[in-house]
Amino acid sequence: MKRRSFREILDDRRDLLDPDRYEAVVGRIARTLIAAFSAGRKVLWFGNGGSAADAQHLAAEFSGRFRHERRALPSEALSVNTSALTAISNDYGYAEVFARQIEAFAQPGDVVVGITTSGNSPNVVRGLEEANRIGATTIAFTGNGGGKVAEVADIVLVGPDGHSGLVQEVHITLGHVVCELVDQALLASAEE
Repeated sequence: MKRRSFREILDDRRDLLDPDRYEAVVGRIARTLIAAFSAGRKVLWFGNGGSAADAQHLAAEFSGRFRHERRALPSEALSVNTSALTAISNDYGYAEVFARQIEAFAQPGDVVVGITTSGNSPNVVRGLEEANRIGATTIAFTGNGGGKVAEVADIVLVGPDGHSGLVQEVHITLGHVVCELVDQALLASAEE
């Protein structure tokens, strides 16, 4: 393996956040979350590995706070209950770990966000399919061309091609942009 310098590693990231590529889809995601929260609906997040961590991180930005004081918003990650994860995986198989929880917690009008850097994680695909069946709005954060989740989700944010770390960097950065847009809209409506 060739050793790369700090600057060479940063060069990999220089053009990751092209506004022309992401502005429309980020705006659509933000408007979807604003509408759901304004209507008293909840947002459920899920993914595997680093994407599970991103799901937890973004869920907490809403149930806690992002940058400004506002009411707590109903937002939860489905990877936080280890008893559910292990029981469902054991009894139904790992491909059903999110779908089963979505069956339990999602309702029509809720928003369900699946995160997968490849776009092909079977349990993320199944979770989004179950959310569609229930009547929730589905959002996928993905990369590498979109994968199978791009065929399932209502709204798809397709990050860059490349290794998972690069895709995750775009997901969390654009996720924070969504958080800020949602906060701005909800705070503005609270002031009216």
